[in-house]
Amino acid sequence: MPDVPEDRGSLVNRQLPEMVLSTADNPLTVPLPPPPTLSSAQRAQYRFQVKGNAIVTGGAGNLALEAARALLEHGCSGLSLWDLNPDQAFESVKTLHASFPDRRIMTEAVDVRDAEQVAAAIESTVKVLGSVDILCCFAGIVGCTHAIDMSPEEWRRTHDINLTGAFLCAQAFARQVISQGTSASVVFIASISAHHTNYPQPQAAYNSSKTALLSLSHSLAAEWTRYGIRVNTISPGYMDTILNEGAGLERAREMWNKRNPMGRMGDPWELTGPLVLLCGNGGRYINGADLVVDGGAMVF
Repeated sequence: MPDVPEDRGSLVNRQLPEMVLSTADNPLTVPLPPPPTLSSAQRAQYRFQVKGNAIVTGGAGNLALEAARALLEHGCSGLSLWDLNPDQAFESVKTLHASFPDRRIMTEAVDVRDAEQVAAAIESTVKVLGSVDILCCFAGIVGCTHAIDMSPEEWRRTHDINLTGAFLCAQAFARQVISQGTSASVVFIASISAHHTNYPQPQAAYNSSKTALLSLSHSLAAEWTRYGIRVNTISPGYMDTILNEGAGLERAREMWNKRNPMGRMGDPWELTGPLVLLCGNGGRYINGADLVVDGGAMVF
């Protein structure tokens, strides 16, 4: 066995950074409540207000675009949509520009597996928007390959995009936020597949990548809170998007509906409330949490 230092407690204490203490003068750790002069309507608006600029990865997808609109509706001042091929969402982005002409909305072509591309995209986003304050990681892939037949390449690609990609984006984002000296929110999109095994489709690679994402969020929440960065996850159930359409999925969709107390799949809009909560004022004391948004599927 390797040698172990006799005083491991002292070693850990020397390696850990000094924690930031909560003080009334430090807005990163003690945010102020709503001003007493606000009306009831203004207090309600303040509760779910979203401030600053947001990055949304996987930004050309259905869920991400719905989330982007919600963030803008609740006050987000700038938006950077990252995707491997952002041009495929050209019409949707054009609509966002028309709906929010006073906001700064940009797109970036980014492979989240590439740390250099991610760092460059952060730099470009800050140059245009001025700062980054929210990161929502929607980028991900799913496959239905039996574990016994899965190639090493497919296994690695799934984990590289769903897990490593999320980490690289969060790491680059956190470095920028720390340099800004501001608070921030990170939201990873996990899945109910992180909580139980799918049926009837085989998804060992997807399931394990999303389970690891939950663990990653807990670790980052513990490490980064001292910088004013909260890290949480949302675990959607089966959502009615293009990924869950098409020939061959009719039987699966029927089963998913039957195994859900609400008897249906979720609409992408139904993820926006929890997302706004985690990104806005209302969720500022939520950290290291996972919100399951599945219509009750997990109760069975």
